[in-house]
Amino acid sequence: MRISGSTVLLTGATGGLGEEIADELARRGATLVVSGRRADALESVAAKLGARAVTADLADPADVERLAETCGDVDILIANAALPASGELLDYTPEQADRALDVNLRAPVMLARLLAPRMVRAGRGHIAFVGSISGKAATRSSSLYNATKFGLRGFAHGFRQDLHGTGVGVSLIQPGFVRDAGMFAATGATPPGGVRTVTPRRVATGVTRAIERNLCEVNVAPLELRILSSIAGQFPGFAERVQRRAAADRTITQIVEAQRPHR
Repeated sequence: MRISGSTVLLTGATGGLGEEIADELARRGATLVVSGRRADALESVAAKLGARAVTADLADPADVERLAETCGDVDILIANAALPASGELLDYTPEQADRALDVNLRAPVMLARLLAPRMVRAGRGHIAFVGSISGKAATRSSSLYNATKFGLRGFAHGFRQDLHGTGVGVSLIQPGFVRDAGMFAATGATPPGGVRTVTPRRVATGVTRAIERNLCEVNVAPLELRILSSIAGQFPGFAERVQRRAAADRTITQIVEAQRPHR
């Protein structure tokens, strides 16, 4: 799918990763529609890139439908918006859990459902979901976040098969630990066990490469993390024992406390 000349809807455009993805799309000649919850920050991003801004809170089903109606002419959807959702589930209120599930999983599923029919009729289009390596390997104090990203991964792969032969592609991009921008970088924590990080630009390049080549899954992470996550996906019990010995308690606590206000 060619990005140049295509109209692209990007959710979560006001976050650090979202801005980097938006910049990359603009460089590649996309006509941009950017969406986010904070109107002031969104207008700033839109003004910088010459994009159209549509404010929407993806935790609100009515806003999700309004966003799809407003952006019904897009050729490419990049569902990037997400909440951190770290911490133990028993520490969440039901309302906080619902919000994480709505933003991270329900909203991208419904946007795909609402925007895909026009793409199918046109015989061209692409839907890209920005997930996480946490959609392949579960970790302590991430059960809710894992649930949304495991779910998003399953949906993306199944939906890709549903749309095979229609001219509409579906891709999943899964970053590992990202430095300098994004929800992990904002915590100020360092990855456990000396695992390396990737740059926001590398994530943005992974997104555009997935769209242009119609790739099923792109894991944007160092080799060691890609290997570890694959092993954890196949042998979760073994991965659990390894994680317990990794002495990552300090890192996990720092991440959870830093992300608590964003629930």
